[in-house]
Amino acid sequence: MRAFAEPPLVDEAAELLAAAPVAAIAYAFTSSAYVIGARGEAYMLDRLRERAHGLPVVATCAATVEALHVLGIARIGLVDPPWFDATLNDLGRGCYEEAGFEVPYAAPCDLPSGQVLIRPDALHDRVAAQVPDEAEAVVIGGNGFRAVGVIGALEATLGRPVLTANQVLLWAALRAAGSATGDIDGYGRLFAHP
Repeated sequence: MRAFAEPPLVDEAAELLAAAPVAAIAYAFTSSAYVIGARGEAYMLDRLRERAHGLPVVATCAATVEALHVLGIARIGLVDPPWFDATLNDLGRGCYEEAGFEVPYAAPCDLPSGQVLIRPDALHDRVAAQVPDEAEAVVIGGNGFRAVGVIGALEATLGRPVLTANQVLLWAALRAAGSATGDIDGYGRLFAHP
């Protein structure tokens, strides 16, 4: 996973994308951020922005941290995909703790392992049952984790923000590109926040 965040391939890809008519680049790889940590991800983003000739580059965990700050969250419940093992989940906890958050709950989701096996109703029920009340928000990690479809229902059930890897990455990419995020429905409280 570390290799996906290190030169030369990702750097070359950023440079190639910067030549395309895009307003921002989104790096969608949660587990590599867990492995390299918050500081490592920040370093990678700086490096990629340089290779992209100043074009904004955003990444999942950095975007999640930014979103949590915007929402005023200090304590999170971290739910990772079932295919993340305990070691990778612990690295995820450490990544968010390094960024200044308390993580009273962190675990891989107890569902069948496999992207196509994740059903929104099952994910909703597991997260609602597992994340303790002391978590001010739920963070669902993993860009391959099909979780966007449960944001609204989980927020209604839990009464607190739910952030998923792809949701925060889209939010950060739109902000980096200078686009408004407030007119987007179905992606949770984050998109309704000014």
